[in-house]
Amino acid sequence: MFFEQFVLESAKRLDVRGYLRKLEDGRMEIFLEGNKDRVDEMTALCRRGTEHTQIRNVEERAERFQDFKDFKVIKI
Repeated sequence: MFFEQFVLESAKRLDVRGYLRKLEDGRMEIFLEGNKDRVDEMTALCRRGTEHTQIRNVEERAERFQDFKDFKVIKI
């Protein structure tokens, strides 16, 4: 929960749009779009995480622009 809140607050502060969702296997999927510098800053924050998170692996890939209006945590 700490990580989800951290990502949500960081995205809102940086005006980055997209979503975070926890996949069935426990991994997190984060989709980011917005100003490139802010997306890069957000990516760096996600790679570091918080003092309570353990980041084991990060994969990045380019995706098609979705035109999200805000950032949400999606519960599956």
